[in-house]
Amino acid sequence: MMLRAVQRFLALTLFSSLTNRIIVLNLAGLAVLVVGILYLNQWRAGLIDARVQSLRVQGEIIAAAIAASATVDSDVITINPDRLLDFQSGTPISPLSFFDPALEFPINPERVAPLLRNLVTPTRTRARIYDKQGLLILDSANIYARGDVLRQPSPARRDGFFLTDWFGRLMTWVPGDDFPLYQEHAPDEGMRYPEVAAALSGNVADIVRLDAQRQLVVSVAVPVQRVRATVGVLLLSTQPGEIDAIVTTERWGILRIALIAGAVTVILSLLLAGTIAGPMRRLSEAAERVQGSMNRRTEIPDFTDRTDEVGHLSRALRAMTDALYNRIEAIERFAADVAHELKNPLTSLRSAVETLPLAKNDKDRARLAEIIQHDVRRLDRLISDISNASRLDAELARESADPVDIGTLCETMVSIQGDVAAKREVKVVYEAPEGRFAPVVLGHDSRLAQVVSNLIDNAVSFSPPGGTVRVVVTSGEDNVVIAVSDEGPGIKGDIGRIFQRFYTDRPEGESFGDHSGLGLSISRQIIDAHGGTIKAANRTDRSGALFTVTLDRAPEERAGLRLRK
Repeated sequence: MMLRAVQRFLALTLFSSLTNRIIVLNLAGLAVLVVGILYLNQWRAGLIDARVQSLRVQGEIIAAAIAASATVDSDVITINPDRLLDFQSGTPISPLSFFDPALEFPINPERVAPLLRNLVTPTRTRARIYDKQGLLILDSANIYARGDVLRQPSPARRDGFFLTDWFGRLMTWVPGDDFPLYQEHAPDEGMRYPEVAAALSGNVADIVRLDAQRQLVVSVAVPVQRVRATVGVLLLSTQPGEIDAIVTTERWGILRIALIAGAVTVILSLLLAGTIAGPMRRLSEAAERVQGSMNRRTEIPDFTDRTDEVGHLSRALRAMTDALYNRIEAIERFAADVAHELKNPLTSLRSAVETLPLAKNDKDRARLAEIIQHDVRRLDRLISDISNASRLDAELARESADPVDIGTLCETMVSIQGDVAAKREVKVVYEAPEGRFAPVVLGHDSRLAQVVSNLIDNAVSFSPPGGTVRVVVTSGEDNVVIAVSDEGPGIKGDIGRIFQRFYTDRPEGESFGDHSGLGLSISRQIIDAHGGTIKAANRTDRSGALFTVTLDRAPEERAGLRLRK
């Protein structure tokens, strides 16, 4: 539930438009890169390691200098009589065991102070010297030269840019720093520093801590040794925030570059959005105008000169809109044609019905009744054909195309139409295809059968008694051709109008209204839906009409697979 609420909030705010999406997503990628640089940057750890190594080298040099010049070197050996009573007879005794530990090579503060001041002050490092018991002997923070004014140290003021301070405080809370807390101990508690205790055992030790302000403090303890004896410890530590200031400066430099890159990204995103969102907005507004004003043509913005997706979308919308308007106009023409065709039989029917009461004899009444029945049959045929034509597109779009064997289909339709044609003394002949290419197409078998039936029925109606209607199927590598020819008088009228809706040019002897004039129009509609062509022409070898249907042949793998099922 919470995730859905967050998604809805983002959809209504940050992702409310395509421009916002482009800007946010581009900035998100930049933000991830910057955060990765700031958070995963190894430069900070490398800086700490470099500072530790620097303090080690500096501490070893200073410790060696202190051991060489700032320790007491006396020829007087002081014997501790109390140590003599601690040993029993027979116990091995070292000569140095009688010496007073407090007097073995002590560090002279008067000698070490000027040395420490000269070596440590230029490096801005704090140096503390502890004796063997952890007692603070000297602290560089409290060493003053002659003439210095003693004053209480005050915390350093930060006069930097407020964003720098804010950014520095923010980065202190970045997870990943697992350093102990630095705590200042009393002068006599030097042993509480782990690095001091480790250095008294003769080892160089370092440690990194965070002070109360979460600033890095690096400490290195180096033993002060003379003649292999540890006489004290030199503890060097950086000023709090020294490393943080360098890291913050570098991070702020990265952030400044990121801000500039972000500004450039926003500008480029706006330019990109202008080339995408602007045209799409105009296209959507035009589509809304089309929806709101279907009674007049609305021009869709033309971006077809562009080769990208916007150009393809504009081209598709313009084609779709033209097809929609053409479909609307076709429906309007169809409605007008239907109204016109229905008006004629209705007018005749109305006239016959009105005249029927005025008929004076049975012959006239029978004649009027025959006219009424003829008009009713005509209306029924018209309504049936109009209903079939109106739902034809929907059925073709809804049904899936299957492999259809045109040879088998034509042979079946010839056998069915042959019985009807025999009553009119017309013979229907089917010629099977020859060759290695199977006459299989992808389509709707019932609708293709309707086309073949209409063509055969039309040819039979124009054929004279004793005539022959031929149905020939030819299968090539790419297409299948159905040719239906008759031996009638041929097409006398305009061949270009023969496929128009409600156009009829019937042979002599047939009463008006026996055909609706929709058969060939429906046939062309079916063939167009199958991606084929249908043509009409007069025969060149003799009198008669020739109708040719051309369909694309189905690929062998698809046709074979479906036929095997």
